[in-house]
Amino acid sequence: MSQNELTVSGGLPPQGDRLEGKAAIVTGAGSRGRAALGIGYATAVLFARQGARVVVADLDEERAEVTVKFIKEHGGEASFVSADIAEEADCRELAEACVSRYGSLDILVNNAGGIGGGKVTDYEEALWNVALDVNLRGPVMACKYAVPHMAAGGGGSIVHISSIDGLLAGAYINVPYSVAKGGLATLTRLMAVHHGREGIRVNCLAPGHVHASFTAGFQEEERERRRKIGPLGTEGTAWDVAYAALYFASDEARWISGIVMPVDGGLLAATPLAVMGNLGE
Repeated sequence: MSQNELTVSGGLPPQGDRLEGKAAIVTGAGSRGRAALGIGYATAVLFARQGARVVVADLDEERAEVTVKFIKEHGGEASFVSADIAEEADCRELAEACVSRYGSLDILVNNAGGIGGGKVTDYEEALWNVALDVNLRGPVMACKYAVPHMAAGGGGSIVHISSIDGLLAGAYINVPYSVAKGGLATLTRLMAVHHGREGIRVNCLAPGHVHASFTAGFQEEERERRRKIGPLGTEGTAWDVAYAALYFASDEARWISGIVMPVDGGLLAATPLAVMGNLGE
């Protein structure tokens, strides 16, 4: 069974021990439904399948409990914490809950995010505040309270989920979102330097044309255009991002810190003219 076929109803990721004994927080890990699997959900499930005890953090308890239930039904350990990543008190409680329940905090995946459209000439303070709060300030606060626990335990791994839109101008006009996601890339490098001596690795993933919960409403025509333009000619899934997060979270990546890695089917390796011909397929 291919990774692209791995869904709630279609199968399970392989079981293993790559994260055995580790406690992980995954924000925005509630299930968004079967139409388009969310990156947070896939990451939480995959981490649990690889031995981690997972704190499923989400604003929506019903969605989070779907994730927790699925993990437990298949032999994993997970629990729910209600958390609004834009609220500092929630970020503090999230870190404390992980340590209280599982004895440590070894992995933090800052996946929770939100949209933010428009050009700078469309500036609206409320829209920018929301985009920055959820996509950038929230991860900063989550790290503020996770880092001391990780350092006390001898180290850990932090994985930020950014976007290729945070690295280059994309197909959609979403300046608040893109600026916030670009900030995660800079935050990654700064934190890797500032907290390396505490044994904490910090890396960032930049998903490309992935069909996940954010794109659940896309029409088939739009999905096909996104698929064609990529060098690999295939559509990414939430599992593709989750497997990359698993690598960064595991001890296999013990000497990797401070990098921003696209998960995009090779898209950012090309200039626009290099892939224009793909649209004629």
